[in-house]
Amino acid sequence: MTQRADEIAANLSAVRRRIADACREADRGEDEVALTVVTKFFPASDVRILADLGVRDVGENRHQEAAAKVAECADLPLVWHFIGGLQSNKAAAVASYADVVESLDRAKLVAGLQRGAHDRGHEVDVLLQVSLDPPGAEHRSGADPADLAGLADAVEASGALRLRGLMAVAPLGEDPAAAFTRLAAIRSELLRTHPGATELSAGMSGDLEAAIGHGATRVRVGSAVLGPRPPVQ
Repeated sequence: MTQRADEIAANLSAVRRRIADACREADRGEDEVALTVVTKFFPASDVRILADLGVRDVGENRHQEAAAKVAECADLPLVWHFIGGLQSNKAAAVASYADVVESLDRAKLVAGLQRGAHDRGHEVDVLLQVSLDPPGAEHRSGADPADLAGLADAVEASGALRLRGLMAVAPLGEDPAAAFTRLAAIRSELLRTHPGATELSAGMSGDLEAAIGHGATRVRVGSAVLGPRPPVQ
């Protein structure tokens, strides 16, 4: 193995141990939590190393970078997750290559995603991104919790999209455990009306333990596996 492969392998093993430890602490099985490695700004060569190490789920944030990387790694048996902010004029293009879109946060995106999935002839799994920020805060992307039921209905009526669950990011400067406690309650409410929406994508390099403790079924980890992000080209 190359030095880079050795580095990624060691980091990946450490993250998998953290996930296993967090599952034990939460009295959950290790098979209840999946890992997506976020490869934003990292080269396709790193994706190939990850695939060699058994990683199957890869996350990307930016459309142009994601599309190029998917094409370059088309021979690999990967599941591509789009986790970045979605523009309505790029939604169809994203659905043309993404297997999972985790950042659907408004109804106007549904038509574009549906069109891209239909043209591809491939159903796309969708997670609704919900905001955990307090009202009026300068927040990251995400739907208001009150809007989730309508958004879920729109996805389920679309035909080419499959509603799988929720995605969220803990607000900056807040105890992640408190944010993920709110998320667990939001998830329970969604499951009451959409019982198939069981996925919960939450937790990143710095807070995956708290997310797993509050029911996350998937964590999205970048820097803890691949190291500090390289300078943007």
